[in-house]
Amino acid sequence: MSTKVEFWFDPGCPWAWMTSRWMGEVAKARDLDVTWSLLSLSVLNEVRDLPEDYQALMDRSWGPARVVAATAQTHGNDAVKALYDALGERIHHQGRDDLDAIITEALEEAGLPAELADTAGVEDYDPGMRESTQRALDLVGDDVGVPVIAIDGVAFFGPVVSPAPKGEDALKLWDGCVAVASVPGFFELKRSRDVGPIFE
Repeated sequence: MSTKVEFWFDPGCPWAWMTSRWMGEVAKARDLDVTWSLLSLSVLNEVRDLPEDYQALMDRSWGPARVVAATAQTHGNDAVKALYDALGERIHHQGRDDLDAIITEALEEAGLPAELADTAGVEDYDPGMRESTQRALDLVGDDVGVPVIAIDGVAFFGPVVSPAPKGEDALKLWDGCVAVASVPGFFELKRSRDVGPIFE
């Protein structure tokens, strides 16, 4: 029987990107039914007083998140995963910041209509984006970011990894996540990060 997993991400977050690569590695070896959902960091932070540089990042993050939200609502889960893969490759691995070109290319790679790029600058799909974001926050609280993962309905922030584990290490981490998710009183494990995002 498949394990139901929901993975919340923001396409601009490098930490969520690396965790998503780990999730893909696990899904190759385990029977997972993964739903890819949007937790918009722009929505999460829109009423917060942020440092100027982080505010600028949040302002830029609306566009890609809106395109993902539009894709989710019009083309479904498989399309969201394909678009996220294509966006993440360009944003994180290639280190590009030309968002209009990135979105156009990613839509083409994912086999999605080019006109979805127009949703980056409009609020038409914001209600769905806000609902998806709030659904994650209802499960884990609002003092988190991405990634958020739910395993058979039990959700937590993380894991945050750098670089993304592969092979047996990926499966060991997954088994640990499943184990802590099975304990009703489990809330948090954490240590300070001493490395930045390591893309491989």
